[in-house]
Amino acid sequence: MMKKTVFFLLKAIGVIVIAIVLFLAIVFTVNVICNKLEKGKIEPYGQQVPVDGKNMNVTIQGNGEETVVLLPGYGTAAPGIDFKPLVDELSPFYKVVVIEPFGYGLSDVTEKERSIENIVSELHECLQQLNIDRYILMGHSISGIYGLDYVNKYENEVSAFVGIDSSVPAQGGGDELPIATLKSLKQSGFYRLLVKLDPAQIITPDVDDKTKEQNRMISLKNMMNPNTISEAEHFTSNFKAVETLKFPKELPVVFFLVKDTTDVEGWETLHEEQIKDSLHGKMMMFEGDHYLHHTRSKEIAQNFRSFMSEIK
Repeated sequence: MMKKTVFFLLKAIGVIVIAIVLFLAIVFTVNVICNKLEKGKIEPYGQQVPVDGKNMNVTIQGNGEETVVLLPGYGTAAPGIDFKPLVDELSPFYKVVVIEPFGYGLSDVTEKERSIENIVSELHECLQQLNIDRYILMGHSISGIYGLDYVNKYENEVSAFVGIDSSVPAQGGGDELPIATLKSLKQSGFYRLLVKLDPAQIITPDVDDKTKEQNRMISLKNMMNPNTISEAEHFTSNFKAVETLKFPKELPVVFFLVKDTTDVEGWETLHEEQIKDSLHGKMMMFEGDHYLHHTRSKEIAQNFRSFMSEIK
């Protein structure tokens, strides 16, 4: 009787182990096949701009006299899609340029580390290639850090800075991302499975279904690529690089922030500190989440235009 029980248990364990291995193999294989199929289904948008021997993808909409340059938050799958609601609100009045940094959207992946020096100089080179030499910088999230460095390096080119729930140096580089875990999730195919079970894992603005599907495919393609990994590894040093920098006193600066956020302690105060010496500094709070430009694009565009006309 004892032998039979042991044999049955070993057989059951064997069946379970085989089932698990088979499941893992199926998830992995499906992911590999889907990656190959989706590569051919991603539709190009925007234009490719040569930067530092690679191609950076850029979208341009609108014919206004003034130019607004939009810079994305960390890990935004496809900035050209992510900013669409805001671009639609701004483009009747401005020329709106969305830059997809290396490793984002349809831009190439670069071998260069994602230090703030490299990121900022590449963004500048991209605008130079487009013959854009006077513009308003509008940055979401971590672009508040890159933007602060940028306006100090190219003060004569930037006519205003707009932060959309933008990061501040005083919040620090934040906790390290679980890079190894995220990489294995992607490589094993489990990230694709998680997205299938919960599509809301991929943050997408209110766009049509076809565009949503494009955003999903680009997100699966770009997640944890060498550039987004390198950028995460440089969070601490990049935040540290700007901790003593201030916005130039003469530069108009406006922040559109999430009201009552609990993500960073003293969020409002930290931004007040950034504009306390600005001759033209303003801060506006909105109900919503970190991707304010998905739900508050109309208010952002209207208030930004009012702010700029008041200065003039």
